[in-house]
Amino acid sequence: MYQELKGKVAVITGGSKGIGTAISERFGQEGMKVVINYNSDAKGAEAAVAIVKKAGGDAVAVQANIGSEEGVQTLVDAAVENFGDLDIWINNAGMENRYSTHELPLADWEKVINVNLTGVFLGTKAALNYFLSKNKPGNIINMSSVHEQIPWPTFAHYAASKGGVKLFTETVAMEYAPNNIRINNIGPGAINTPINAKKFADPEQLATTTKMVPMERIGKPEEVAAAAAWLASDESSYVTGITMFVDGGMTLYPSFQGGNG
Repeated sequence: MYQELKGKVAVITGGSKGIGTAISERFGQEGMKVVINYNSDAKGAEAAVAIVKKAGGDAVAVQANIGSEEGVQTLVDAAVENFGDLDIWINNAGMENRYSTHELPLADWEKVINVNLTGVFLGTKAALNYFLSKNKPGNIINMSSVHEQIPWPTFAHYAASKGGVKLFTETVAMEYAPNNIRINNIGPGAINTPINAKKFADPEQLATTTKMVPMERIGKPEEVAAAAAWLASDESSYVTGITMFVDGGMTLYPSFQGGNG
């Protein structure tokens, strides 16, 4: 536990399931106050609120489209109206779908880019404006992926969005470091979340994915949440502009394991 996080206010986009809910719960354990954003899953968001409160924190659920300036401003306003401040912003919302690139509809390209990249830009911009207006330190954490580094055929739009998040984060971290605003990425690998539940329920697909992980297991959402808590805390006060991979070594070219190649 990080004592300095107690009472801090965080916004988490896409907080109604998976990694977003796990971060919300961890922040609740830290005694924080959390604005849990959702797009359509109101029931999941309310369940996440209950989880945060049970863990020892406080939370509200707020519906907003994070691909619009009005949506992200709604989340800033909710943090201030409910909890009086904003300290940490987590750009967690994301989506993916599978297409061969020559068959990828423009509408699907635009939808994934809007959520995964434009949403990160708009959330970051809104948080920056709040921190700068208050002349206060700030902390922004973006949820990237191992696919900011590892190509992923049939997911070109997803990989492009995460590659964009990587360089966006590095650029903005450099820009606002003099303002004591830290901006970092977390890059999850294969994590047991609802979006992966169907895939990992298939023993063959589970075995295939596990072989791609040097630690030979699938990660847990709470392991990603632990990284988020560290990046949010003062323990990482000299860290900005990085991607922290939480991937069991997936980015280490596991096909070379044992000296192969």
